[in-house]
Order: sequence, then C-alpha cells, then structure tokens
Amino acid sequence: MAFLILTLLTTLLALLTTAAIYRFNVILTPTRNKPLRHGRRNPNEPTHLLVVLGSGGHTAEMLAMLKRSVTAPNAAEKLNWKDYSHRTYVINEGDDISKERVVEFEELAVGTAEDLMAGKVKKATDIGPGKYEIVTVPRAREIHQSLYTSPMSSIACLQACRDILMKHTTDTRDGHAGEAGKVDFPDLILCNGPATATVLVFASVLLRFFDVRGCSTRGKMRTIYVESWARVKSLSLSGKLLCRVVDRFLVQWPQLAKEAVGRVEYRGVLV
Repeated sequence: MAFLILTLLTTLLALLTTAAIYRFNVILTPTRNKPLRHGRRNPNEPTHLLVVLGSGGHTAEMLAMLKRSVTAPNAAEKLNWKDYSHRTYVINEGDDISKERVVEFEELAVGTAEDLMAGKVKKATDIGPGKYEIVTVPRAREIHQSLYTSPMSSIACLQACRDILMKHTTDTRDGHAGEAGKVDFPDLILCNGPATATVLVFASVLLRFFDVRGCSTRGKMRTIYVESWARVKSLSLSGKLLCRVVDRFLVQWPQLAKEAVGRVEYRGVLV
C-alpha cells in the first residue's frame, strides 16, 4: 500500500513538473500573443506603458532613452507616445530625485534652456488627454544590506510590484478588456537593470503563469530590457537573471552581444 501511494505521488509530481515546464515555455516564448484591444487607435481604450526606474544612473539612462525614442526621426526606432495614453513610473521609496526627473520629462516646456531636446520632446509627447502616475515600492535590496535580510525585503518588494501590476485590471470579454476606457494591465514594461526591475518582471511572470484576469491570454505585460551602457564586457546580475525571461533583451555594445547568452540583441547605443 505504501509503495502504491509513493508511486502515485511520484507520478503526480512528475506530471505537475512537466505541466509547469510546458506552461513556462508557453508564457516565456518571444512569439507569444501581442496585447489584444478593441482597436489600437481607439482613444477610449488606452494602452498602458510601465517604466521601471532605479536611481542615479539607471534613471538618467532610462529617461535619456525615452527622450531619444520619442524624437527619433526614423519611424522604426520611434516610440509613438500616442499609443501610450497611460504611463506608470515605478520608483523606489525615498527616491525623490527620480520622481522629480519624471515630472520634468512629462512636463517639458518648449524653450527650456536646460535641455536642447525639450522642444522636440514636448512636441512628441504633448498629445492632449493622457495621464501618468508615479508609484513607489520598497527597495529589493539596500546598498550593503546583509544577504540574510535581503530575502525579506525582496518579498516585500515582490508583493508591492504585484499590487502595482494589478492596480489597473478589468474583467475579460472575448479576449479583450471587459470595458473600453479603463486602464488595464501594462501592455509594455520597460526596464534597464535595477533590482526592482528584476523583481517586477518576475512578478509579471507569475501573474502570466496563472493567467490572472486573462493577462496571459490577452498578451499583456510584454517586457523590454535594456542593459546599461556601462556594461561593456559582461551582463549585470539583473541581466543574467532576465536574459531568458524578457521578450526582448537589448545590449549597447556589440562585443557584449557576442559573449552573452539568451535573447540578446545589439541595436546600437540607445542612450
């Protein structure tokens, strides 16, 4: 009897493991479904962009990339701001500088002497209706924090990231948002290396694994990771953890693309 029970449990465990591996392969494939909407240009159904900011250099690089992308003359390289009428910026608690930089980017005025790109950015992003929000999460790990206490702070960060990803959700109907006009799960997540980004991406993977409120079925939370310009010869820890998880993984040095593994692409300097 005991042998039979052990055999059944072993078989069940093997089946669950196989099913989990298959499920991860489905949700992590780069060719997975793109977000489904009633209509891409439907102004009543906003597209949700989520940007993860670290602090210091990470924030500076991300905002520099956003400025460059919205003013790019080449349509293939351009981020069409009109497609993202709701923007969520995720920053760490206490990071007032990143918060100020976001507000400056969102509210750039034509003729600002401090930034020669200001006029172009304002023109590209000034689309009338549209809104943004800045949300904070606990730091996944403080500088010089003990490895013994890091798991607890990472769990707190994971819970906060999950809440942010689910802050705007609607019921599904025929594969689309349940009600046009409501902000839904993020359609696109942009990140560039801070520990918070790694935690948030894994939170999105867990939500997609269980298809919470149809987020996986509807192709939500596609993720683009851009490795820091400072990473010339090797990937950062965040990069090593995410290179096989995100939908697109961009590096800014050609030699790094040759040495790295996973879904690594080189498309030139992006900052």
